[in-house]
Amino acid sequence: MAYVATRGGEKAIEQAERLFRQDLGTIDAARVEAIRQSMPYLVDRVMGEASLYDEDMAALALAQTGGELSEAVLVLRAWRTTQPRLAVAAPLLQEDLLTVRRISAAFKDIPGGQILGPTLDYSHRVLATDVLEGKPYNPPSVDPAATAAPMRQPSLADWQRQQGLVAPANDSTVAPDDIPDLTREPLLFPASRAHRLQSLARAETGGVLALGYAAMRGYGNAHPTVNELRLAEAEVMVRHPSGTEFSAGRVRVCQAEVTSKEKGGFLELGFAASFGWNEVKVIAAATLDLNSAEAPVGSPVHEEFYLSHTESVEASGFCIHFKLPHYVTFQSVLDAMRDAKAKAAAAKANQDVAVERQTEPAE
Repeated sequence: MAYVATRGGEKAIEQAERLFRQDLGTIDAARVEAIRQSMPYLVDRVMGEASLYDEDMAALALAQTGGELSEAVLVLRAWRTTQPRLAVAAPLLQEDLLTVRRISAAFKDIPGGQILGPTLDYSHRVLATDVLEGKPYNPPSVDPAATAAPMRQPSLADWQRQQGLVAPANDSTVAPDDIPDLTREPLLFPASRAHRLQSLARAETGGVLALGYAAMRGYGNAHPTVNELRLAEAEVMVRHPSGTEFSAGRVRVCQAEVTSKEKGGFLELGFAASFGWNEVKVIAAATLDLNSAEAPVGSPVHEEFYLSHTESVEASGFCIHFKLPHYVTFQSVLDAMRDAKAKAAAAKANQDVAVERQTEPAE
């Protein structure tokens, strides 16, 4: 791409940014806190796509960008790169998660039972227009359950392995330092499953949904059944230099396992997980994971295609850069058009002259 250097435009550029900031108004701690409290699922989405769990910083990114998600993810990722990495947390086990919601569409009576948790799945989607007329919407209180479900729930896949429905797990353990880190290493194809799942974890939600839906509609051999969907909080366990292991806090996480077929006498499972609670993303991502092995090259649900095209910062950056000056490039297109038209006009004129000469009467 060729650009023309902009001269004398620094003030205009500065004023354009000021206009953007002015439209957003004052950003203060109260505004950031209001976003964090009132839009937790949006904050979760930004944290997931930015690969950084920090609710305050995600809310600040949304406030600073006016809620433009790709910009919010960009500035949060950029801030993350400036922060030191102090420790590697211990791996999370499903049975250790503090479960808030856990359902299965494959089995009715699962170990631990179905836990609906917070969801609108079974509700009418009705806009509360009375709020605009000055009538606040006060949600009804939740009736306490007769018996509270245990916060820690067993892994459904482990139960299926005991039943001979899912292949035995690989017992080999991988040291945390040996796990590839997508934020430090480039994604290469064919991707390892660790890289694939990391990429899907921070992929753009809308892109994952679109391509996961494409897999479900027929571009892939997938009609997923949700084996297990789980929303939970996880203890971040780290080890102090002295050797003491302690919790550095809790983070919201979500995960999905889906299945649609068997292979070698066992059910195949697609898996996805992410920071925050984002059910539609992890279901669609798990579907893509399940479908990866069989999707033909060039298919929209082939690994190289969906991992490359759901990387939000690269995708939005490439799209947005077309707004920048491309005067030289576009001028060359116009020059080529004008040259072609001039040559065509000259050729037509020569042809007309030849025709006139052929039709002139002989003397």
